This record gives sequence, C-alpha cells and structure tokens, in this order.
Amino acid sequence: MEGIFLKNSFYTGNLNKLWEYLLNLKNSDIVTVINHLRDSYKKFQIPIVTEWANYKKNPFHVLISCILSLRTKDETTRKASINLFKKADNPFEIVKLSVEEIEKLIYPVGFYKTKAKNIVEICCDIIKKYNGEVPDKIDELLELKGVGRKTANLVVTLGFGNKGICVDTHVHRISNRLGYVKTKKPEETEFALREKLPQEYWLEINDLFVSYGQNICKPVSPFCSKCKINDYCDKNGVVTHR
Repeated sequence: MEGIFLKNSFYTGNLNKLWEYLLNLKNSDIVTVINHLRDSYKKFQIPIVTEWANYKKNPFHVLISCILSLRTKDETTRKASINLFKKADNPFEIVKLSVEEIEKLIYPVGFYKTKAKNIVEICCDIIKKYNGEVPDKIDELLELKGVGRKTANLVVTLGFGNKGICVDTHVHRISNRLGYVKTKKPEETEFALREKLPQEYWLEINDLFVSYGQNICKPVSPFCSKCKINDYCDKNGVVTHR
C-alpha cells in the first residue's frame, strides 16, 4: 500500500510540474500574441474612448465617453460625445444643463435617459468631493453613479496612464477563448489577468483585444481563417468559425 501511495505521489508531482510548465509556456506565448495584435491594430479603427483619450488627454472626457459607450456602437458614441462636449466641456458646465438637454445631446446612445441622469450625478459628485477633478483611484471612481470596474480601469489607464486592466466583453471573451485564463465573469478575468499578464501589457490589452474582437475574433463565428493568432488559440467556446 505504501508503495502504491508513493508511486501515485510521484505521478501527481510530475503532473503538477507538467501543468506548471504548460502554464508558463502559455504565458510566453502571450508575448507573440500581443505582437501579432499590435500589427493588426494598425489596420483597425481605434476604439472611441481611446480616440478621445488620445485627442484630449482629459480624464473627464475618458470617463464620460466611456459612460456613453456602454452597450452602444462606437460611431453613435462618437457623435454623442462630440455633441455633448461642444455644449459642455467639463463638470461645471454640464451641471448647468438640464437632464432633458443632455438626453437630446447624447441620443440615441443605449439607455440615454439613465445615462443623462448618471452624468449629472457624476458631475455633481466630482465637483462636491473632488473640486471638479476626476479621481485617479479605482475605488473612488467606483463610488460614482453608473461607474463599474471596466469604466474605472479605463479612466485610470487611458485618462491618467496608471496601471490597470480594463476588461470588457471582448477582453473577457478572447482571454478565455485563447485559453490564457479560465473565468466566468469579466471581473474574474480582470483579477486573473492581474495575476498572470505581465504588467508591461496592462495598458494596451483592452485596446488590442477590443479592436480584434470587433473585427476578427467576433462573439459568434469568428474569422479564424484570417486570425494571426490562430495557432495560439484553444478556441474555447467556438462552435462555428469562418
């Protein structure tokens, strides 16, 4: 019996080492994956929130454009952001507008009535608690109305250039589809990536995965035949592909 136990322990130990090796191998592959995605990124349109961040270098614009972008196509978000910021460019100007005025400016973004109310409340809190300056800490951003971890991380990374990992549906889907993480919810994916993904890639991972998810690695029937990272992908959850 003791011999069998020792033998099983030997195999278990070796399997654990093999598993660690495979995980490390997968982690080394992410470098190649990121480089391929960087090349592809140059061909795709920049996500709207990143576009605003590059254009204005303004955390407030990043915050509000991200709120507008939730469950909304980029082109619609772009028009709504332009309309709103032309009329009111900062929290002090926005609180002078009525909710109805904001609704008209941001229509037809998804849930525009709720977003208009949230934007006013966000601006009031920023003025009252932070003297009109957007906070740069995730925990403080999460206290603002309608701000979740995705938005908070995006403001921290794109607005302030600080470390963070923004996980939306694209980042969550592709990370799991690749087999790089195994999670059920975007928030779980964020913390899994924080543990595993080298910090040098944290700031760009959202941009790369979002643009790739919008154009190649689509939720349903992805373009695997066009995919440059196809050889590194486990295709988890993929039923059909093109």
